Amino acid sequence: QVQLVESGGGLVQAGGSLRLSCAASGRPFSSICMGWFRQVPGKEREFVAAISYGGGSTKFADSVKGRFSISRDNAKNTVNLQMNSLKPEDTAVYYCAAVRRFYIGSEPNLYDYWGQGTQVTVSS
Repeated sequence: QVQLVESGGGLVQAGGSLRLSCAASGRPFSSICMGWFRQVPGKEREFVAAISYGGGSTKFADSVKGRFSISRDNAKNTVNLQMNSLKPEDTAVYYCAAVRRFYIGSEPNLYDYWGQGTQVTVSS
């Protein structure tokens, strides 16, 4: 089992920045790939970004490319999502996810573990 706890959400004005963190426990962190998703009420969970075991491979949704970055610290068992140039349409609950094999894709059903989510609200 892997336990995931997100932090860092909040309210920010458009154009601002936020940094989300996800702390993992329960399994060697370097053996799991990590992803970030987001969801707004009434819509499906949307892929944001993912990172491989050692951080050498990343993937981003087109909507966040050039604005968001993802990183991980395997010594601290954390993955971070740096969000810059935020837009009101980035408002959502952001979820951290983990998968036990090499996968940095966008399909949420292929991730094995999920955090409880953290709210990000971007005001215009």
